[in-house]
Amino acid sequence: MPGIFWLVPVISLVTVLFIVYLARFVLAKDTGTPKMREVGDMIFEGAWAFLNRQYRTIGILSIFVAVAVGAVVGLLSGENTPGDVGQAGIMWRTGVAFLVGAICSGISGFAGMYIAVKSNVRCAAAAQRSWREAIDVAMRGGAVSGFLITTLSLIGVTAIFFAFGGNSEPEIAPHLIVGFGFGASFVALFAQLGGGIYTKAADMGADLVGKVEAGIPEDDSRNAAVIADLVGDNVGDCAGRGADLFESTAAENIGAMILGASVYAVTGDVAWIIFPLVVRAFGLVASMIGLLIVKAKEEEDPMAALNRGYWMSIVLSAIGMVITVTIMLDNFWLAAAGLVGILASVAILYITQYYTDTKYKPVKDLAQASRTGSATNIVGGIAIGFETALPTALVIGISLLVAYFFGQQSGVEGAGAFGTAVATMGMLMTCPYVLAMDTFGPITDNANGINEMAGAGPQVRKITDRLDAVGNTTKALTKGYALVSAGLAAFLLFQAYMDQVEFLRGTPFDVIDLAKPEVFVGAMLAVMLVFLFSSWAIKAVGNTAQLIIEEVRRQFRENPKIMTFEAKPDYARAVDITARAGLREMIKPGLLPVLAPLVLGVGFNLIEGYDAAMAVGAMLMVGTIGGIMLAAFMNNAGGAWDNAKKYIEDGQLKDDKGVVQGKRTFAHAAAVVGDTVGDPLKDTAGPSLHVLIKLLSTITLVLVPLFI
Repeated sequence: MPGIFWLVPVISLVTVLFIVYLARFVLAKDTGTPKMREVGDMIFEGAWAFLNRQYRTIGILSIFVAVAVGAVVGLLSGENTPGDVGQAGIMWRTGVAFLVGAICSGISGFAGMYIAVKSNVRCAAAAQRSWREAIDVAMRGGAVSGFLITTLSLIGVTAIFFAFGGNSEPEIAPHLIVGFGFGASFVALFAQLGGGIYTKAADMGADLVGKVEAGIPEDDSRNAAVIADLVGDNVGDCAGRGADLFESTAAENIGAMILGASVYAVTGDVAWIIFPLVVRAFGLVASMIGLLIVKAKEEEDPMAALNRGYWMSIVLSAIGMVITVTIMLDNFWLAAAGLVGILASVAILYITQYYTDTKYKPVKDLAQASRTGSATNIVGGIAIGFETALPTALVIGISLLVAYFFGQQSGVEGAGAFGTAVATMGMLMTCPYVLAMDTFGPITDNANGINEMAGAGPQVRKITDRLDAVGNTTKALTKGYALVSAGLAAFLLFQAYMDQVEFLRGTPFDVIDLAKPEVFVGAMLAVMLVFLFSSWAIKAVGNTAQLIIEEVRRQFRENPKIMTFEAKPDYARAVDITARAGLREMIKPGLLPVLAPLVLGVGFNLIEGYDAAMAVGAMLMVGTIGGIMLAAFMNNAGGAWDNAKKYIEDGQLKDDKGVVQGKRTFAHAAAVVGDTVGDPLKDTAGPSLHVLIKLLSTITLVLVPLFI
């Protein structure tokens, strides 16, 4: 192994120690008043109970799928196995890799969410002392999740690569570890789906009955669904998004290593295979330094402090990319491809901010549309969502074309596709920092709710309100980042799929012929899959929300003393209803993308005269494109609706006479309806599509032997 490779285990160990330092920093903070601790404990118990129940369900499904996929691949692959591992070898390696990926994804979700939930009450307490301290607690609490997820992904892929012969047969090992990516994808889909259904059902129930029907404020202690809502922020935005980006980093590493193996066959240099691991390690260093310089000044815009850390991470990532390429590959063009990916990550964050932030025209126009009712608000949000497809497509398209061109200019045979892999690596280098910003959102949201329920003073509420608004922005930005990284990773995995088919067939496979009927059918079914999956995910939120709404109404109706603060609502019952319904509803949409490529590929393989590998390739390609565009629409429309409501609640909307149109006005009621419509789009179906397009790629990589 090249000497620089040993930085991977060293940096991984340093990062683990850094995670321990961050966790101890957060947990050492005080937890505030007894009332704050009481609310914080209820949130923790609800989140922990849901995660235990959710991961128990996912664990059972994972064991079943690991055995089934391992057996199917082993028994039906015949002679189509990488190297000379044979049917038995491919069987156990696929199953073990799947379980290792699933376990790593599960551990990162559990541990990251534990610290995030423990951070919220500490952030609420810190806000009573200092603006700056509250930001530090929230950002460092979020960073535990971000760094843990990325480090576990790196350690997991590295360990299983060497366990499966990376030292002796480096060109074969990447083809044997694709099960790791499938396991990570499988857990990520159910974590994102289950968490998304839970959080948005609780949010819709709390908003519609609390704000619209009862006329009480957000996070009011009289609302039976308020604890379920605060729990949902963690299981959806923290555990769900973490699983999403764990999958992205794992899939990107594996896909790039498979492409690197193709270049290794030409050059004989193992550096092409292990290069993605070293780049990921440099990204951890860049993000650690970026996090440490986040020191907000009193009364400074919190977003300015977060941006300072982000820009430091970006600059250091660019330097790390150039250094790594120079030492390992000695090729300027590939360094340029990596910088393209880094620039793409910056571009999509600013595009997302433009369409979803209250400072800019789209959200301001949407707030104005609310003055004439919920119909015009919803129409305006739909228009914004559709418009965002253009810049999203441009960023992904230009990045892929330029990175592919730079790869071709490198002078290495087959390095065009590897150029796109390097761009994907560049984009994901700042993943730990971006994940920290994402988890900052649920921590500050919970802190705001805790202070509201604990009766904190107006000055403290002003601090947590502002941090909550920044958290909403960071959550929207990371959805954009996760979407584009999913798009680039999916293209990378598509290239890896083509290489895998060629590797097993022993003949060129570099064209998907659109004129073939099986290709057209595969493409059409891919679009259907994206829309049907979204339909089932949104319907799952609606079904669960109906149960919550009925429960909150029942408690108000049967116990009028709740409204006068003479009695407490039954929070635990609302939490339990949401958890049980959310887990039940996630199964059907979750199994759809797992079964679809298997049925399509095996079906066409059984019919003589059709190319099953090409049909599945069409499903991958068109499913990725359709999924990206639909997810962009849902993420950004939902984000615009959410912030249009907050724009009105902050008192920034005025009528023609200059009178503020704030809370409890006609415009606000219309904006709440729009926000409620957008909730399952931006927090359930949209983010789940990120996972779906990568899951399609990883499962087909695992099942390639069945299609040829």
